[in-house]
Amino acid sequence: TGRAYRKSAEIAARMGAFAGHQPNAAPMLGVMSMHRAAVGNIEHTESVPADLLGACRKAWDDVLDLGEVHGFRNAQATVLAPTGTISFMMDCDTTGVEPDFSLVKSKKLVGGGEITIVNKTVPMALDKLGYAPDEVKEIEAFIDERNTIVGAPYVKSEHYPVFDCAIGDRAIHYTGHVKMMGAVQPFISGAISKTVNLPETATVDEVAQLYVESWKLGVKAIAIYRDNCKVAQPLSGKADASQTLPVGAPTVAAPPVPLTQRRRLPEDRTEVGRKFRVGDYEGYIHVGLYDDGTPGDIFIDIAKEGTTLAGLMNSFMISVSLGLQYGVPLEVYVSKFAHMRFEPSGMTNDPDIRVAKSIVDYVFRWMGKKFLTIDQQEEIGVLSPEVRARLAQSYAALEGGSAPAETPVAGDVAPPGQTALFNNWEDAVECAKCGGRMVRTGSCYTCRDCGTNTGCS
Repeated sequence: TGRAYRKSAEIAARMGAFAGHQPNAAPMLGVMSMHRAAVGNIEHTESVPADLLGACRKAWDDVLDLGEVHGFRNAQATVLAPTGTISFMMDCDTTGVEPDFSLVKSKKLVGGGEITIVNKTVPMALDKLGYAPDEVKEIEAFIDERNTIVGAPYVKSEHYPVFDCAIGDRAIHYTGHVKMMGAVQPFISGAISKTVNLPETATVDEVAQLYVESWKLGVKAIAIYRDNCKVAQPLSGKADASQTLPVGAPTVAAPPVPLTQRRRLPEDRTEVGRKFRVGDYEGYIHVGLYDDGTPGDIFIDIAKEGTTLAGLMNSFMISVSLGLQYGVPLEVYVSKFAHMRFEPSGMTNDPDIRVAKSIVDYVFRWMGKKFLTIDQQEEIGVLSPEVRARLAQSYAALEGGSAPAETPVAGDVAPPGQTALFNNWEDAVECAKCGGRMVRTGSCYTCRDCGTNTGCS
């Protein structure tokens, strides 16, 4: 960091300081002085060579000398960037400036499946601690089976702290993560990208206190992760066989799920229908309504009777109709089946849904547009004209402008500011774990149903 700021001051001597430096010159030099003071507090020990410590102090002396004269070209110079799980492919054992997640880890792969990763520094540490090669092999086998070194043969209890990890029997307390970040922060001009791992038992109050402690220690940014808070996570500890219930152990029966009554449609009912086209396929949607106007059954006429497509659609819609009559909310069906991608797909004759990824996608997006409230449509990503108009007004308000009470929206043109939101759903892919709809998060995709991520966790 010192060398980076020194070079920044040298560049400022030729190119000028960054915009806004002049009114902030004194505070900027104050920050540089605090960086230098942090280096000055480091004491010379066997682990900190005198020549290295001297070079660090001189670098910060140069920073202040040059900065007082020329200013700085950069407001910030360094951050502690993440490496993520790609670090394991680079022969590293942790994902950044943090302890190992677990001595034995399971890594989920983007394309499906998982690999088991064992910390390669364990045998090196055991050898350094004086254990014989045969003892090291037995200890490694124990760790691979139990995912812990506690109770391993030959290992002395005073050596346990050497192998402490983020989770497990001897997990490093989350305050240890924060204190380590507080110790590193004075030597970084920006933030530290590091996840503070919390145990599965962490409470809301503990999370709140963690943020307070981070602020007190001067940490500029903090990210937390509570173990097993998602259905899928990139890293997970290997299950301990000793934690499973023995054969014949008594189990507590789950309370019975109450049965619901089927609400049948009246013999004489109102129906809503629509002729639709998806690609080269045409069909008809028939929706039977209760007296209160809510849908109670749905049937699709498509292709010729007896074809595979017609049979599958009829069977599927019978199942959906029974679910509606037994109390499954329509918004649940729309959330699950809208934006499913498979053939046939293509352009439609609906001015509000110009492109359908499949017949099922079109049917449930149309159902959502027809029968759900605007709030429900917005929540599950059905961009009806009303939802688009509301979001256009929200964006206009955020930008300091005003929008009319009713904003006319063309069926095939997204209103200003909506393109990003619309694209989140338009290029959605199928989740490999649960089959749900994934939305774009940066350069990756995240499943809204189970939390699976395609590589950016």
